[in-house]
Amino acid sequence: MPATVDGRPSLLATFHRVARQVWSTAFVRIGIVATTALIAVWAVRAFGRQYDFFDLRIYHGAVVWWTEGGDLYQFVAPRTMLGFTYPPFAALAMVPMVLLGTQLAGWVNALLNLAALALILFTIVGPIADRYGLPRWFAIGIAVPLAGATEPVRETIGFGQINLILAGLVIADLAALRWRGRAALDRDTMIRPRPEQTPLSWLRHAWMTGAFAGVGVGLATAVKLTPGLFIVYFLVTRQWRVTFTAIGTTIGATLLAYLCAGKESLAYFSSVVWDTNRVGFVDATPNQSLAGLLARAYDSPTTPRLMWLAFAALLLAVGLSRAKTAHAEGDELAAFTIVGLTANAVCPISWTHHLVFLVPALVILIDVALRRRRAVRGFNIGRFPALAGLRHAAAALGVYLLFVISPMWRYEHRLPNVSHYADGLSGALMENSLALALIVLVVLLPWRQGAEPVFEAQPATAGRSLARTPIRGS
Repeated sequence: MPATVDGRPSLLATFHRVARQVWSTAFVRIGIVATTALIAVWAVRAFGRQYDFFDLRIYHGAVVWWTEGGDLYQFVAPRTMLGFTYPPFAALAMVPMVLLGTQLAGWVNALLNLAALALILFTIVGPIADRYGLPRWFAIGIAVPLAGATEPVRETIGFGQINLILAGLVIADLAALRWRGRAALDRDTMIRPRPEQTPLSWLRHAWMTGAFAGVGVGLATAVKLTPGLFIVYFLVTRQWRVTFTAIGTTIGATLLAYLCAGKESLAYFSSVVWDTNRVGFVDATPNQSLAGLLARAYDSPTTPRLMWLAFAALLLAVGLSRAKTAHAEGDELAAFTIVGLTANAVCPISWTHHLVFLVPALVILIDVALRRRRAVRGFNIGRFPALAGLRHAAAALGVYLLFVISPMWRYEHRLPNVSHYADGLSGALMENSLALALIVLVVLLPWRQGAEPVFEAQPATAGRSLARTPIRGS
């Protein structure tokens, strides 16, 4: 399209210039962020459930009971059959709640989860916003409410859970690995003076060089065992330093809990950790793991154990293999996301609020769509270049709407009163829709070659010329 017609600017070019100027004004962008937030609030009210910090009330009651001399794992919340299910280190971390009332503790926890969500999105969306020339505050201002409307995020905040905080600890390791890669690049390209040896400068130098990578995963594993799969991932990808840091942090935190609560530590690791009945029924609709899917498929309150072990082992192998390949191809965010989704899929109990790694999965799908669209701009590649990226954009939109609408709640069934097939095959599919989407993401989530390798530069070996060189962001 020519920019001028008979020496005058074309109408389309003028329209594009004016649209860019309007789009770039702060007032318009603030209005877009505010509108997005209002739509997200409407979506939570329309598709969410009634929230009153239900889970946090259990944790608060258990910690109060424990600090007053009761047995931590013997506590049962009033009018429920539920008690404390986390390791003793988690109880130690929750002790400050004793100083707060239940409602105030719930709001404090909600603010901490929102802060963790903002930091997660700052880490994974920020580089993408930079690449497309968008202010980070604008991109994150849109991303936070959009993510907040999804089932895992709204359930985590509404029930007073800690999943976003744990995911934040894991993503903090991703950020530390990025810093380590950049530090390795700096060592190869320039000589920097040694930092002044003071405690503050040492901490800053340790953070800037990624020395803390692994601490986040270690702490998350000490609070809840599921993030331990990231340690297995570090082993598989031979990130030895990060592996030993994570293992050392987990052991240190667990030993600290043993020193402060020896009886509870022995009780947890000898019996509580193996008792899945403490957290609920496997076939319950909110359990969107592979085990829950199989139990509902067999219309049984229990999972066929051998079948579950076989499929879980297969899914675990696929997830770790794909994460390893994503790491080797230079997309650590995709590798972390696949590991997080795999952990949710193979865990016997994965409530919908556990599935917070859906958020980076959506970011990756959107970024892949944008990259493919940008790659064909100005080129006649393929039969329909205008449709480049449409497949991944449609997948991102479909997965997002699925996790916002959460159709499974309309088909929630409880044995033995109502069969999981009471609404036919379509109802069974809807009741298992999030679990099916979770498994599909583990198997098919794409990665972006060279988006953000985090390993240090290494010379080519064994005839391979692939240079493993860190680059900035995604």
